[in-house]
Amino acid sequence: MDAQGRGRADNIDPADQWVLNPNTGEYELRLTPSAPQSAVPGPRRPSAPSTQSTPSRTAPSGTPEVPGQRRRRAEPEPPPGRRSRRQPVKKKSKAKKVLLWTGGSMAFVLVAVSAAGYLYIKHLNDNITSVSDDGASTGGFSKDKAINLLIIGTDKRTGKGNEGYGDTGSVGHADTNILLHISKDRSNATALSIPRDLIVDVPDCPTEQSDGTTKVIAGTQNVRFNTSLGQDDRTPSCTVRTVTELTGIKPDNFMVADFNAVKTLTDAVDGVEVCLGKDIDDKQSHLKLSKGTHKISGETALAFVRTRHSVGFGGDLSRIQLQQQFLSALMRKLSSNSTLTSPTKLLKLAEVGTKSLTVDSQLDSIGKLKDLGLELGKLNPKNLTFTTIPVLDNPAEKVKATVVLNESKAPAVFQAIKDDVSFTAVKKKQAKASKDAAAARLEGSKSAASEVRVRILNGGAPAGSAQETLSWLQNDEGVLKSENAGNAPAELARTTLEYAPDQADQARELASLMGLSGSAMKPGKSVTNSQGLPAITLTLGKDFQGAGVSLTTPTKAPEVDSKTTADKVTCAK
Repeated sequence: MDAQGRGRADNIDPADQWVLNPNTGEYELRLTPSAPQSAVPGPRRPSAPSTQSTPSRTAPSGTPEVPGQRRRRAEPEPPPGRRSRRQPVKKKSKAKKVLLWTGGSMAFVLVAVSAAGYLYIKHLNDNITSVSDDGASTGGFSKDKAINLLIIGTDKRTGKGNEGYGDTGSVGHADTNILLHISKDRSNATALSIPRDLIVDVPDCPTEQSDGTTKVIAGTQNVRFNTSLGQDDRTPSCTVRTVTELTGIKPDNFMVADFNAVKTLTDAVDGVEVCLGKDIDDKQSHLKLSKGTHKISGETALAFVRTRHSVGFGGDLSRIQLQQQFLSALMRKLSSNSTLTSPTKLLKLAEVGTKSLTVDSQLDSIGKLKDLGLELGKLNPKNLTFTTIPVLDNPAEKVKATVVLNESKAPAVFQAIKDDVSFTAVKKKQAKASKDAAAARLEGSKSAASEVRVRILNGGAPAGSAQETLSWLQNDEGVLKSENAGNAPAELARTTLEYAPDQADQARELASLMGLSGSAMKPGKSVTNSQGLPAITLTLGKDFQGAGVSLTTPTKAPEVDSKTTADKVTCAK
């Protein structure tokens, strides 16, 4: 082999020269293009004797050595059917290229979708119009407490095509008002309508101005409820204060909707189903529908909630029944599978809802609205009761145009809502054993009133309540061993009575006098009074309503003049 040939062979790694011989089906090692090919599998054959005379040398071992041929280390034999462990560099397959391209594209899409989602959330947040609650609310709803949401419908004209509705130039009064109470366990809810023509006292309303300052808008007495908004530049927070003054219930949040919201929301859910007990052709509200069931949306839906002259007695109370029927239908549609399983409808609702509603400053983001929606979504429509504040015609009017509170019925309704009592028959999940244990605390012997030794603390009741209760117990009930111990370390939602086991008879006597339920009695330990003697502890909570007023929570809601539930369709007449 010449030098040029050896140079080329020296630059080639033998491991790269294993090739398959198609004639033998075996792998062979090809050293140089001119070199003979030897079969790898099987024993090596001896070389044929050379016919050319060539000088020979003898190795130390005596083995003859062929001049000009280099010894090479034998390479391991590759398994049959497989290539050697060293492979030529290959280009990426077309399939792998496609996979890499697709993976990269998918990652880009995910990033793009995430960015688009963020931008859409930001867009929805930008849609929301919020106004200050001016400290009139509780500061916002809680997931672990009952929720009181004030829904206000105004007669303000916004949106294209609403020129023919409402009073010209109206700033938006509280035309439709519903206090929605959702129970703590989310098993039931009560929607309490407040007539716009109810005579009330509107309190002074501290109101945030556009420059950040606060202005107190003076209150007025004996005026229609609807003037709590819009009149004298009053904002929704003033309507919240008026509701608290009227009912004793402080709303957590509020929402305000105008004429346009009714139209756009019903369009978003593809209409709601309502029923009429007679033909209606109301020129003022533009409602023209025949007797029977109808699917309404848009202009027709707005006309439906506005009509009053063609139903009932033609007044606002008759219109309230139509509005309650409409809201029941809307809730049924919102909770139906046709809405919840339709991404298109849900996105449209999100868009329309954030544009058409004005909310308080505690609900100023799509996240907060979503959380509230999830709480509302836990309700079963059959346990959502619609009713109206008990009212009477205003006795001061010859021509009946306004109404006044029915003082004999309304307070019981307000109290039932405050006590979280359902207006529908709802099976509570409270364990029977727990209920029986609370009831058992009231059973047994009672000591004489003169033997009851009690310390009275104020734990959230109005100022002076402890002294008021002390005077009542000593002067009217004969509980002479009682004393005012000042304020409790912390406020309590409900009044409690703590006692040691050997003081149970005293506790039962005091519970009877105070009108306490078994759940208010807390078996615990005795304390010492100012004289160093053992005593029981009475802590007056926020539910305290005055000395001698029973604190036993009713288990059944009072009777009301009319009520419906959201799962039923009631035909208006």
